[in-house]
Amino acid sequence: MNKIIYFVSVLLLLSCSENKKPEPEELLVTGVKAILKWQTDTIFKVPESVLYNKADEFLYVSNINGKPDSVDGNGFISRMSLDGKIEQLEWVKGLDAPKGMGVYNGKMYVTDIHKLVIIDMETATIEKSIVVDSAQFLNDVTIDAKGDVYFTDSDARTIHVYRNGVVSLWAKDPMLLKPNGLYALDSSLRIIDMETGLFYDADYTTKKLTGVAQGIPGGDGVMQVSKKEYIISCWPGEVYYINDTLVEKILDTKAAKLNAADACYVDTEQLLIVPTFFGNSVMAYTITK
Repeated sequence: MNKIIYFVSVLLLLSCSENKKPEPEELLVTGVKAILKWQTDTIFKVPESVLYNKADEFLYVSNINGKPDSVDGNGFISRMSLDGKIEQLEWVKGLDAPKGMGVYNGKMYVTDIHKLVIIDMETATIEKSIVVDSAQFLNDVTIDAKGDVYFTDSDARTIHVYRNGVVSLWAKDPMLLKPNGLYALDSSLRIIDMETGLFYDADYTTKKLTGVAQGIPGGDGVMQVSKKEYIISCWPGEVYYINDTLVEKILDTKAAKLNAADACYVDTEQLLIVPTFFGNSVMAYTITK
C-alpha cells in the first residue's frame, strides 16, 4: 500500500472524526500574534531544539554542529537565560547530532540519531547512552507525569518509550508517515506528522489515533498553551496556533531563510523560543492575543 492510499485514509479518518476541522477558507482569525522580543547572535551550531527547565529557569539548546545524521562527536547542549544571554555555550559536549530533549527529576533525556542519552543535570555529565537497535533517525522527546520518556523515530515511522530502564517500541501505525513532535498529556500523546501535516491525539492504552487538526506542513515542535490551545513550530520556517475550531499561521520566517525547528513555549512569560537550525541563532517571540 503506497503513501497516497495512506494519505487518503487519513483524510477519511479526519472527516469522520468528532474533531473535524473546518476547511482553510472557513477559519476565523484569532488575533494571536508572535512579536519578536530578542534574538541571539549566530553563535549556535545548527540548533535543533530548545527546552525550558522550570527547576533552574534556564533554556537548553541542542546543537547538531554538523550533519543531522553524522556520528562525529561534535554535538553539544547549550544553556542560556530567558533573556537570551548565553550562560554556557558547551554545557555538555560529546554528543553526535542531538535533537529532542526532555527533563524529569534532574535528568535530561536527549535523542541522538540512534541512541537515547541521559544527562545528569547537576554535574552536566553524560550518565548513560542507550542504543536503540532499530533506530534510523531519533527525533523529538516528551515525558509524561510518571516519568515515561516517549520519543519519535521519524525515518522508521515509530514511537518508542523508555520505561523502568528499558526502551521498547510504543507504536508503529501506518497512518504515521514521518512522526516528529510529541507532547505528553495525562491520558494521551499529541503527535505531529511532519510529512502529512496532520496533528493527532493517541490514547496511551489503545494507541488509537484521532485527528485533531490538519494543514500544518513540516510540523516539528508541539507546545501546549492551554488545555485546548497548542502552538506547533514547522521546520521550513512557520509557526501555527491551533485550538478547537481553527489552525492559524502566526509566524513565517521563510523569506528570511530562517527555519523554525523544535521550539518551546514558556507559559509564565508567554514566550515562544525558536531555534533557527541553519540560521545558527535562537529567536524569542512574545505571544499575544
